[in-house]
Amino acid sequence: MLSIFTFGSARAHDSGHPELNHWYESLHSGKGPCCDGTDAKRVDDADWESKDGHYRVRIDGEWVDVPREAVVDGPNLSGRTMVWPYYQDGHPKPRCFMPGSMS
Repeated sequence: MLSIFTFGSARAHDSGHPELNHWYESLHSGKGPCCDGTDAKRVDDADWESKDGHYRVRIDGEWVDVPREAVVDGPNLSGRTMVWPYYQDGHPKPRCFMPGSMS
């Protein structure tokens, strides 16, 4: 069964900043490329946390642990926390996660 998920206005690519498109397309984690034709979800500060060097993120109302191999290293040019989710057995999993700055 093939499922297609779209996030509408929550898409991470910023049409107001097309100069970042190449950067978005270059992002990858230990799980592979982040942009695979789907797009990231922007994550509000209240929907992610860091404790003892580990991240958790709320995706579709469900808190999930971010495995180290899903964390995108390097500078976050957008400044926004983002997660590229995939779904396994109906539950969200982070393929890529890039922390922003908590305010």
